[in-house]
Amino acid sequence: MDIEKLAIEQFEQIKRGSIEIIEEEELKEKIKESLKTGIPLKIKAGFDPTAKDLHLGHTVLIQKLKHFQDLGHEVYFLIGDFTATIGDPTGKTQTRPSLSKEEVEENAKTYKEQVFKILDKDKTKVVYNSTWCEKLSAAGLIELAGHMSVARMLERDDFEKRYKSGKPISIKEFLYPLIQGYDSVALKADVELGGSDQKFNLLVGRLLQSKFGQRPQSILMMPILEGTDGKNKMSKSLGNYIGLNESPIDMYGKIMSISDELMFRYYELLSDKSVQEIESFKKQIQQGSLNPKFVKEQLALEIVERFHPGQSQKAKKTFDALTHNERPDLLEEINLKIDTQTIWICHLIKNIGFSDSTSKAKRLIEQKGVYINDKVLEDVGLQIKKGESFVLKVGKKQIAKVTIK
Repeated sequence: MDIEKLAIEQFEQIKRGSIEIIEEEELKEKIKESLKTGIPLKIKAGFDPTAKDLHLGHTVLIQKLKHFQDLGHEVYFLIGDFTATIGDPTGKTQTRPSLSKEEVEENAKTYKEQVFKILDKDKTKVVYNSTWCEKLSAAGLIELAGHMSVARMLERDDFEKRYKSGKPISIKEFLYPLIQGYDSVALKADVELGGSDQKFNLLVGRLLQSKFGQRPQSILMMPILEGTDGKNKMSKSLGNYIGLNESPIDMYGKIMSISDELMFRYYELLSDKSVQEIESFKKQIQQGSLNPKFVKEQLALEIVERFHPGQSQKAKKTFDALTHNERPDLLEEINLKIDTQTIWICHLIKNIGFSDSTSKAKRLIEQKGVYINDKVLEDVGLQIKKGESFVLKVGKKQIAKVTIK
């Protein structure tokens, strides 16, 4: 076994898509040592559960964790239930409102559900930083604070701007990078992953590990994924996000809506396709031998299949139907069996999964959001007879050819 060669191959796979590694030679050496000893590296990435849903922007880091996991390393998915109650000050122009413990716990549940759509559940260690942070005594917290000067804290771009503009910075916010850094001490992390905006916090982890007599973690920073607008960071508040819990058709449609230029950014950061495959796509598009729309479809199919197994082709078929003037031959076909001679339209809409409840279906009809054979449905009490077949559209994106049997 050529360990030198294997180490280089692992490093190149790990480096893909990253924006900066601190330090490259150090990480190469750690990989080589791991291969020689058979002891996997401890890889850490932290996520504060400040909202219920994860989006594709979060998965840039999670995908990188998966790369490490596939190479046999030990992955720690750290849920920052303690740090979330403080609020990460990174990039903030003012003090963030604190979340209650109950809000954090509720959000953390959904994170655990969503992350295993990418990571191997059996090989992932999910840890909560409240486990060790709540055990920190006042003396321990003071010791942590003693490792960082106020001047060093004010080197942070966001803190410096707020300080110069006279906006308040709470001592609690100063504690955030220290506690995030202490997470690395508690886990004895070999590598920490983070977004490019997290550099200061990640470096504090290296500093504290040195102070506690540990080998400093290597840092791998990933770029911030732009939202569907192609300009701003993907964010729920900006409405430019693609959520992991969105329906297959919504996810597919949003990916198809991005620009051709942004498409390759998404390929680089989100796709499992090799660098060679992606470069081949680019070259064929430049030569005019491949339609960019086809390449975007492959990306949309891959992403939807990852989060909704078995649903990607169905999403494509529905999307194509919506963008091809709703041609019935392209529509998903639904056969609904009933034991009676008729079925109330609201029950039908609920039973085929186009609405959560009959009351919601009724409301959609009243709001003129339901179409039968391309005509607005006006009659809330409509009874559909056994044997009828028609094109049903509910809202903007749910459409199918329905047959009652």
